[in-house]
Amino acid sequence: METLEDAELCFPQINTSCKKQTRPQSESMFIYIFMSFVSLLTVILNLLVIVSISHFRQLHTPTNLLLLSLAVSDFLVGLFVIPFQILYTEPCWVLGDLMCVLGNIIPYITVCASVINMVLISVDRYVAICDPLRYSIRISQKRVRICVLLCWTICVFYSFMILYDNLKQPGRYNSCYGQCVINVVGVTDIVLGFILPVSTIVILYLRVFVVAVSQARAMRSHITAVKLQSSVTVTVKKSELKAARTLGVVVSVFIVCYCPYFCVSFSSYNLNIGSASEVLMSFVVFCNSCLNPVIYAFFYSWFRKTSKLIVTLEIFRPNSCAACVI
Repeated sequence: METLEDAELCFPQINTSCKKQTRPQSESMFIYIFMSFVSLLTVILNLLVIVSISHFRQLHTPTNLLLLSLAVSDFLVGLFVIPFQILYTEPCWVLGDLMCVLGNIIPYITVCASVINMVLISVDRYVAICDPLRYSIRISQKRVRICVLLCWTICVFYSFMILYDNLKQPGRYNSCYGQCVINVVGVTDIVLGFILPVSTIVILYLRVFVVAVSQARAMRSHITAVKLQSSVTVTVKKSELKAARTLGVVVSVFIVCYCPYFCVSFSSYNLNIGSASEVLMSFVVFCNSCLNPVIYAFFYSWFRKTSKLIVTLEIFRPNSCAACVI
């Protein structure tokens, strides 16, 4: 009888050991294979976005710089976060309490960076649609670079602060040895990390939607004979509206994918790493990092062109960075 009980413990030699939360082998294999596939796909797709925007000069715009920052965040999710999550699906945590906390720092940084990048993208589209004449002055490359730098600096600081109690005393929230539990400050995280930024995003996009509808009506009511300058202006507005629609889809998918995560934060629930609910919630969040490049592929012709040039290795040709991709 004692041997049977010991076999169900993570560490039979330790009295405070957790019991093994076993799952069917077929289920474990499915989780490993599927999450490994999602990880690889996320890395490849976001790497295409990073190389495209970094290499081709035509894509060096303030908006694309924000997309680049978002792609870096998604790339880190595929490269580090998902592989760590595969370890968390094991029935027992064997890497120790400190690694349990450190393994969650990058996810918190990437989540925070994604949220702030979405806010910056919304601001960019708001200025482009609602104040197009002063867009180039208010949204310059230098200002966007500073905002991106501040974004990542704030995210690193915020992540360490929100996990401070866990870092100060690793394992303090574990009920037994071999468990990996992270305590998040529910109200603080949900307000600063979700409610405030998402409210900002929704308000800005509602304003963009109202202006876009009014512009579309004005275009339809225009007289057929217009000046050349006016037709150029209309073309610019159409491109800006298309970009706003595309980024609106990106933002909508982001909100849908991140809602479960922040709802758990709001409840101040202790995340039992490796549980079925935690794996499902994390998977939905990870899907967002993989879906963003897929959205670009459907809506951005430049992404399809640059991806083809990258895959066929034509970017290694002389002056390939000056290629026309828009």
